[in-house]
Amino acid sequence: MKTKISIITLFVAFAFIACKKDGTGGQVTVAAITKHHDRKIPFSTVYIKYGAKDFPGTDVSQYDASQQTDKEGHTHFENLRYGNYYFYGVGYDSVAQATVKGGVALKIKWKERKEEIELNVSITE
Repeated sequence: MKTKISIITLFVAFAFIACKKDGTGGQVTVAAITKHHDRKIPFSTVYIKYGAKDFPGTDVSQYDASQQTDKEGHTHFENLRYGNYYFYGVGYDSVAQATVKGGVALKIKWKERKEEIELNVSITE
């Protein structure tokens, strides 16, 4: 009887660990590019919220991680699991002379769990 309980407990624990999604520890890379009216916004900041399907708000302390984009408005979020994410970008458009911000939700599917996904983060005034 103890052996059955141990096997069941082990199976349940494994199933719980194997089903973990949203967050780091996976093999997906998201290549995020911040754009304002199709113009790339360099040196902007992109925030990511794990497990979010909708806009979590402008309070960046509520996000799980952030990255600064390069001079081409490009950054990578690596080692993500499949699941739901929200990417929120904030930058400065020197042509429009305005702070721009905005975001986009992304659902990474199980079948995409080993891929690189390119994501345009549209930011506006």
